[in-house]
Amino acid sequence: MMEKPLCECGVAILGGTAGVGFEAAAQFAETGARVVVLGRNDDRGAAAVAKLLARVPGGSIAFVRVDAADAQDAVRAENEARVLLGQIDVLMCTTGPSHPPELLHEIPIDEVMPRIDEITRPPLHMMSAVLPAMRAAGGGAMVIVASDAAKTATPGETLVGAAMGCIVMFARAAALEEKRRGIRINLLTPSLIADTPGAALIDSSPFAAKLFQKAAAMAHLGVADASDLAAMALYLASPAARRITGQAISINGGISVA
Repeated sequence: MMEKPLCECGVAILGGTAGVGFEAAAQFAETGARVVVLGRNDDRGAAAVAKLLARVPGGSIAFVRVDAADAQDAVRAENEARVLLGQIDVLMCTTGPSHPPELLHEIPIDEVMPRIDEITRPPLHMMSAVLPAMRAAGGGAMVIVASDAAKTATPGETLVGAAMGCIVMFARAAALEEKRRGIRINLLTPSLIADTPGAALIDSSPFAAKLFQKAAAMAHLGVADASDLAAMALYLASPAARRITGQAISINGGISVA
């Protein structure tokens, strides 16, 4: 399969209204790619599109509302995004937890599975929704943002680690299944990402903030930011990475090398 240059691609980004997803949307649009931002809130979606168009005047950028935790809504949104784009050549998923790290004994038992579900369902559903048309088209690329919590056990990240481990193995196994169809699936697994909603969530908890301050001190190459993750996402989606699939790449400034 001949891989398309990014300037000819249709790109759908789940979680593209803020943080890494927003920065990736901007960088994809700057290459000339057609971009659809997927998110749950119409107002945030409209604001994100306005900011993206201010950064990339004349860009092809739109918003599609979706609650990807709902399987059928993910299917509907995939169809709507594909109509807008003509084809989804690249899917990027950047969703994450709504709770900061917390010790397991402090989490009520009836919240354990709902918290894991809220992390795992959106990317798994969106990948599954995009796959049929991507297979029919004869190829494509997916870039899924997970976490180093999938690789390294950390106090306070029992639920996040379990959920991210699920996402990583789901994506890697799918990469093996789909390589013959020319579909490449890779993951980014950061530890900390500065100046993002996730960082603000961590800072909102004294326990989590202390935990990640220690981690940040180990990032001797610097704490990653959204532009670092976005740049790698563009590389993995591009023909330059045509031989790469099934990889979970840590971008963490040297916090760990797992």
